[in-house]
Amino acid sequence: MAQLADSDLSWVPRWLSYPRWKPYLEAAGGNSSLGLLLYEWNLDIAQALMHDIAHIEIALRNHYDTILSQEIKSGDNWVFDPRTPIVAPLLRRRKGKTIDLNAVNRASIAEAKRRSGLAEPTPGQVIAELNFGFWRHMTDSSHEKSLWIPILRKAYPPKTNRSEIDKGIRLINDVRNRASHHEPFISPLRLEQARQAGRQILRLAAMIIPELVDHIQNTSTLKTLMDEKPDSSG
Repeated sequence: MAQLADSDLSWVPRWLSYPRWKPYLEAAGGNSSLGLLLYEWNLDIAQALMHDIAHIEIALRNHYDTILSQEIKSGDNWVFDPRTPIVAPLLRRRKGKTIDLNAVNRASIAEAKRRSGLAEPTPGQVIAELNFGFWRHMTDSSHEKSLWIPILRKAYPPKTNRSEIDKGIRLINDVRNRASHHEPFISPLRLEQARQAGRQILRLAAMIIPELVDHIQNTSTLKTLMDEKPDSSG
């Protein structure tokens, strides 16, 4: 992108809105041309993240579906069976109230059915519509006894720590949401979180489909982009 005089970029706040433009302008020390370079670089970072996350998201959901289908024996697929530990009521006391921690999972499945556009979607069609947060929820502490210990730990190498898996998937999910909402990665903290998410993607891939690691590394542009962050010397 060619450098432009600051006076040529007076239209940018009308395009992005000043609150969205401000972090990039501040990071550029008031230099609008550098700020725009940072904005475009940030979009590239977000796209690179979504590329890599898409690979691990698909791998994770298919791997979990395989394990769940093998371990949950019922007359219906686990995604449709109301008795499974993923959708059956999971009641806990929180701040003096009883809440059902699996209500969000049931709502996600209902929404996935709706998004399929079919009156009677297949399990695979519903699973394809479930968001990343659905799979992330499966490894949280509330599902340790009902789901992780009897079933989902079998998706990982022996003695894998549930909380470490959950921490990694939660980070990937948080970064994914940030990227999908076009939020900045220009601060050292946000950029380091993106780096860590990239490492967690490879770590998860190595545990569930080792061959996927090389494919992600060979197709990812994330590391290269991070090393090419625009600055005043560029």
